[in-house]
Amino acid sequence: MATIKKIGILTSGGDAPGMNAVIRSVTRCAVTEGIEVYGFLRGFAGILDKDYKKLSYSDVGGIMERGGTILRTSRVPEFKLPEVRKVAGDILKELGIDALVIIGGEGSLTGGNLLAQEQGIPFIGIPGSIDNDIAHTDMSIGVDTCLNTVVDAMQKLKDTASSHERAFIVEVMGRTSGYIALMSGLAIGAEAIIIPEVPVDYDSLAEKMWSERKRGKINSIVVVAEGSASAYTVARHLENRIGFETRITILGHIQRGGSPTAFDRILASRMGYEAVKSLLDGNFNVMIGLSRNDLARISIDQVLSEKKSIDMNIVKLAGILS
Repeated sequence: MATIKKIGILTSGGDAPGMNAVIRSVTRCAVTEGIEVYGFLRGFAGILDKDYKKLSYSDVGGIMERGGTILRTSRVPEFKLPEVRKVAGDILKELGIDALVIIGGEGSLTGGNLLAQEQGIPFIGIPGSIDNDIAHTDMSIGVDTCLNTVVDAMQKLKDTASSHERAFIVEVMGRTSGYIALMSGLAIGAEAIIIPEVPVDYDSLAEKMWSERKRGKINSIVVVAEGSASAYTVARHLENRIGFETRITILGHIQRGGSPTAFDRILASRMGYEAVKSLLDGNFNVMIGLSRNDLARISIDQVLSEKKSIDMNIVKLAGILS
């Protein structure tokens, strides 16, 4: 097996707090091993546009605590085309890139896998998704920071909800996964949590909210994952059924930002180190996953062939505690 001498690193898809910590870890660990590191800007677009820069040990100083990604990111729909991936493969070979480290979600890992299969460019995937919807890892980069941001915002809303005796409908991210809504709702003590994995019964929801109000509860928080319903739809159902005065808050992209928590910084640093070790071991086309606080190298084919599911015991617990 040829020695790894030059690697590329990129962040792709939606940004997640902790991506910079991964870039820092991969760069410093690789440079320590005598490997050159090149950062491609704006994900796969950076490869196609030949937009890259060599990263040194000092180039990644002071970035761990920053949100977002210094390499920037984008979505590149044309990368789904084999002929576009052929162009990317030719460019990487021309630059002498021996392997890639790709930080991103399921779409980014799929792009890396296709590039590896078709063009022979090996890669290591690192899960970066605030939705925590990637299989075979307990946590992805950015999840903990996102949850802390959401919980902090909803706690503030709960204070004003109590002051005005109102119901607040809070819409959070999660098009196909209800993880953010479920975990933040559990942490805040929400009266109801609406997620894509569980069909919503508006009659039961309205009855529950009305019963809570009759027994003297002066505030209500309903958390809605964007993929399950619109906050406006939920508010309309409640107002039509029981005449509740509601206020709507859509947290939006604030959930992606902010300085990463200690958990995300440490997880990112560990995963970056493990990615370089995997490259040195010749263990390619794997994702670095977290399992019971240990890191594992999982075949990317296995990761992409399975869907991560919500723990229904936590759904049940949230319902009991609400």
